[in-house]
Amino acid sequence: MINENIKKYRKAKGMSQEEMAVKLNVVRQTISKWENGLSVPDSEILIDIAKLLDVPVSKLLGTQIENDTIDDLTAELSRVNEELANKNRRQALVKRANEKRGIILFLSFVSMLVMLGIKNQVVSIVLSAACIITALIILYCNLALLTSVTTDDFKIKTVRFATIFNIMVLIVCAGTALLSEINVIKFSENGEKIFATMLVSCIMIVFGIIAQKLPFTRHTGLRLPWTVRDEEAWNIAHKIISYISLPLALIYIACALTIEKFKAITLIALLLWVGIPSLISYIFFQKKYYKKSNN
Repeated sequence: MINENIKKYRKAKGMSQEEMAVKLNVVRQTISKWENGLSVPDSEILIDIAKLLDVPVSKLLGTQIENDTIDDLTAELSRVNEELANKNRRQALVKRANEKRGIILFLSFVSMLVMLGIKNQVVSIVLSAACIITALIILYCNLALLTSVTTDDFKIKTVRFATIFNIMVLIVCAGTALLSEINVIKFSENGEKIFATMLVSCIMIVFGIIAQKLPFTRHTGLRLPWTVRDEEAWNIAHKIISYISLPLALIYIACALTIEKFKAITLIALLLWVGIPSLISYIFFQKKYYKKSNN
């Protein structure tokens, strides 16, 4: 790129930005902007830079042009300027996305600290839920930015639905826990088991329905080291989730309501729900990259 070449040949000449600026009748900040890719010189100044650094204009541009005429240079600089604008736009989007991710991670971390550090259950539930719900709302408001899915794409609607569903589940869980803690509602042991069974089953069934509609993203879905690295592994994992969710949820309901060891049954159901697609997609991922490494 032109910015790297200007810096490279300036240093080869043993010239500082200040010295170069004086000879070109510009301020030092202008040289800095050129070298940092924040702007490009116009065609006339580019010719002066080439003369000052004793290099052809084509070398500064990093491309081949037929003539060093003003028209040719203007056209080439227009193209370079457009590339630079697109690059800066992408970098700005990445910066914004990282800022949003940072806020979401910070709120999640604060939520965990609240749960661990505050003894008062009511305060702990309220503050922790507030942090997580705020994080999910930020995610929802920035889905297109964070997932790189265009707003016109049908899949962004699925991600929005999944995020709203997560928020609703959290509100239900936090609200139920809070009302139970302040004795507004009371659950019997069997009532708690039925509520938990229906909640877990609902989560499994809903995500089973939308699994294959979720786009390849690092923010929603089965986020594992191999599924976020490989789209095919991602698709296989989510296809399997869509196949096993309903039958597994029905088996879980039947077992949870008839077998006494409810916690063990719930743990086994969740491990199977996540473990089966995780294992199969991992085997696929390993075979795929083993073949690539041997080719």
